[in-house]
Amino acid sequence: MSAANEIITHTENWVKQVIVKYNICPFARQEVERGSIRYTVVEPTEIADVLLELIKECHYLDAHKETETTLFIMPYAFQSFDSFLDLVDLANDLLFDQGFEGTYQLANFHPDYCFAAEPQSDPANYTNRSPYPCLHIIREASMELALQHHPDPDAIPQRNIQFCRKKGSDFFATLLAGCLKKR
Repeated sequence: MSAANEIITHTENWVKQVIVKYNICPFARQEVERGSIRYTVVEPTEIADVLLELIKECHYLDAHKETETTLFIMPYAFQSFDSFLDLVDLANDLLFDQGFEGTYQLANFHPDYCFAAEPQSDPANYTNRSPYPCLHIIREASMELALQHHPDPDAIPQRNIQFCRKKGSDFFATLLAGCLKKR
């Protein structure tokens, strides 16, 4: 198995074994079952090159309407959470500058994700922890439609925080480690 395929497998494992299984994102199951999630491994490590790949991926989504969303995986870059947050800011600005505002939005995940003003050890951080630094490119129109059909979309983040705190950091650390095994 190539390195890129292994990274994709780890990320798919995380989506299925954490995000879907524990309903962290109530909209993910449908896309997993439809096979409409694209997993792309980004090899470059320089920020300008990564941003160029991000825009290419947005153009890919424009041309492939059957692909609902992309997990833009960066296993070789942005290992520091602070540098990753810098990338997130630049990526959001770039989407705006390139005319993608209102078309795509980004969610972000990182192995060391930590919410502002929360301790690194808070289990709630696992709502956004992933095997690798990752941007989730989401079609805004699809998200708006999904939110309209959810009984209480505002409750999703709080439910996830409570769930993660109830289960604890050790539980989620074990889950994430399990995602890195071949399946």
